[in-house]
Amino acid sequence: MKLFKPISVLRYGRKRRVSRGVSTWSPLATAFNTRPNSQPVFDTLRERTGLFNKPELTSFEGFYTLKDQAIAATDRLIEEAISGPTRPMVEVFDELSDTLCKVADLAEFVRIAHPQPHFASAAEDACISISGVVEKLNTHKGLYEALRDSVRRGTSGDKHLAELFLFDFEQSGIQLEDEPRKRVVALNDLILQTGQRFMAGAAKPRRVPRSAVPQNVRQFFSSEGDNVIVSGVYAECGEAAAREAAYRLYLAPEPGQDRLLHTTLTARHEMATICGFQSYADRAIKASIMENAAYVREFLDILSDNLYDRAKMDFDTMLKMKKKETPYQDSLMCWDTPYYTHKAKTQLLNVANSDFSPYFSLGGCMEGLNMLCQELYGITLKSEEMLPVFPQCKLTVNMSAGESWSPDVYKLAVVHEDEGLLGHIYCDLYERPGKPHQDCHFTIQGGKLLPDGTYQNPIVVIMLSLSGGHRCGPALLSAGAVDNLFHEAGHALHSMLGRAPHQHVAGTRCATDLAELPSVLLEHFASDPQVVRRFARHFQTREAMPEDMLQRLCASKHLFGASEMQLQVFYSALDQKYHGPEAALGRSTTDVLKQVQKQYYGLPYVENTAWQHRFSHLVGYGAKYYSYLISRAAAWGAWSGQFATQPLNRQAGDAFRHGVLRHGGAKPPQKLLRDYLGMEITPKALATALTDELDYHKDNLDRVFRISDK
Repeated sequence: MKLFKPISVLRYGRKRRVSRGVSTWSPLATAFNTRPNSQPVFDTLRERTGLFNKPELTSFEGFYTLKDQAIAATDRLIEEAISGPTRPMVEVFDELSDTLCKVADLAEFVRIAHPQPHFASAAEDACISISGVVEKLNTHKGLYEALRDSVRRGTSGDKHLAELFLFDFEQSGIQLEDEPRKRVVALNDLILQTGQRFMAGAAKPRRVPRSAVPQNVRQFFSSEGDNVIVSGVYAECGEAAAREAAYRLYLAPEPGQDRLLHTTLTARHEMATICGFQSYADRAIKASIMENAAYVREFLDILSDNLYDRAKMDFDTMLKMKKKETPYQDSLMCWDTPYYTHKAKTQLLNVANSDFSPYFSLGGCMEGLNMLCQELYGITLKSEEMLPVFPQCKLTVNMSAGESWSPDVYKLAVVHEDEGLLGHIYCDLYERPGKPHQDCHFTIQGGKLLPDGTYQNPIVVIMLSLSGGHRCGPALLSAGAVDNLFHEAGHALHSMLGRAPHQHVAGTRCATDLAELPSVLLEHFASDPQVVRRFARHFQTREAMPEDMLQRLCASKHLFGASEMQLQVFYSALDQKYHGPEAALGRSTTDVLKQVQKQYYGLPYVENTAWQHRFSHLVGYGAKYYSYLISRAAAWGAWSGQFATQPLNRQAGDAFRHGVLRHGGAKPPQKLLRDYLGMEITPKALATALTDELDYHKDNLDRVFRISDK
């Protein structure tokens, strides 16, 4: 949570003899290869605890206590700020931010993840209440003026942080006269409402009359009475006609979605111009690595030019595959690329994807993460026992909670060899009814230097949706799930290893295009044979993955990388166009899509489709979709310059921690990267880094193909 931004209302089977010389599982791997199932226990020797060890949360009613405490503390801090504090102003504001975030971030997670409706409902109430407090702060002119005046006098303390707080204020137009300020508040409310409705509509299945679906492919879709339900684009379906039908039906224009999108984009543009920006994109990108929308557009244009020939080679290869499979079709279409990418990877791997999973048990992957942490940063992940619930918790209204919200959650202590405990990571990794099917990282408590000189350790949650882990054996991960686990662990380590003095900028509380850097970098480790070789072991025999299989797997992750990157450039360019200076011209969103697709993507627009009506990231990212590409470019700079030849290099790990991770958002992101990478962070340099990465992986793919053909 940002202080002055609204909160949204993130098989064992038969035993085999273990071969001689094959190492045994570590205690950490053993713990994660067994799905926890903590039963209600009453232990009079234990101190009564609540969710995340918060004594107030032994029951759902504790959220009302936390909310009231936060509101009371907020009022005291506001009074201190406007009456002239004896400490630097940013210290008051950061304590204010910390006070609200400790309740809001925790409540937002519990609202989403807790299986008990009473906890979820109480958490949602807390979210709404804290949102009201934030809205009050956004319009508190006395608070804004106190901070502004302290910056002018030079008594604010950390100037960079003070300017971030001021920017959070000014995004809401608090510096404006009454009428335009009221208009900004109204526009913010409109954007929130229409944006939420658009995102909900983007995920809804399409219900169409049976007659609208070609008879020869109806069997591929589920039915409901006289209607057919189309729930997606069927990207990996082997029947070309079914892929085409699903694409055209699912992405058909939806007038209601178009009105919501157009309203959101228009309101964002008006709000940005009232606040003094040329476009909403300029407002959103300020204080990021790229600094302004003009640099983003330059970056995307350079990268697009660099990708043209490389992506065309990918598309030509896919078209050859298509002609071989369906000789009567002679053009590659948008609904074909996911299918042929998947098919090419399967052919390269030469075995079924399920043959890889036994080498990636959850415990084995966690052992790999722990190995990386030890080698790079001198930290150890230690599994800790979760404090139990009490016998009166019969899943009733009066339920008493233990430390966890679900019996199958793991808890990790992150311990540095010299600095001691750095924080805790809760791992909510298994699917369950009602749980969001998404991989994400939540901050529960941010790090912060306390007045007595100690450090408030961070608390985070990693959420995945794995199956398995029961008596039949451990959860076995696909290669994609391994990447996702490492990605989310990258966010968690960013929080753990950060030691920014202020909570408002600790860990992942930084610019979006910087926040993804540690996670993308950790994906490089999950794809490097030198690293994967260290932990990919069969969950039964504990034997290492065969070398040929290992090389094929790591290489396959980069197949058709240029066409995939070109698609990301197209998405990013569309996001910029929708939020750019031309947003107020009133053009059809589909006409804009056609224009951008023609310029930035190598496959043609499909008539009578409106893919943008399904692109919820237009609301969620709002002019920041490009951020992943920037993070990927920066991550390649770090990987190729520091880790590629010797991935498990402690000196490189410490340099990354002290140069990037420890600062969070405490340093301007462009300066942080410039100092760490030792280069100017320009659009051209970042675009070149991405094409260098593509060429490197293309060369490696060619090498693996040559070896495989022998």
